Amino acid sequence: MTEEELQQLIDDATFDYTMGEEEDAVRKINAATNAAPKSFAAWHASAEIFLNLKRLDDALHAAEQAHQLNPDDLFINTTLSRIWVGKGDKAQAEKFGAQAKMLGWKDQLKQAPGEDEGLS
Repeated sequence: MTEEELQQLIDDATFDYTMGEEEDAVRKINAATNAAPKSFAAWHASAEIFLNLKRLDDALHAAEQAHQLNPDDLFINTTLSRIWVGKGDKAQAEKFGAQAKMLGWKDQLKQAPGEDEGLS
């Protein structure tokens, strides 16, 4: 499967979910993660779809797979926090929420202009 085909499958699964076609969405997102088990995008989309379907164990599995692939991603840490909130584990939710905040701050610092810029 090419990257373009994989992205189309992820997009189709997400679209199906938004249109209320939950079974099709699950079938397509599972096909994406099976076809590309090293795809962060597929696992993250899977986590979001399952979270929104209130299938928290499936969402957690998918989010953990995505997190293993890219632990410094702000959005997967936020997703993990939301899953743990849903599962009622405040400590885990706060852990991933704090990680997401730190990653957000780190990103802001990268984008902040340097002190010397514009002072010529």
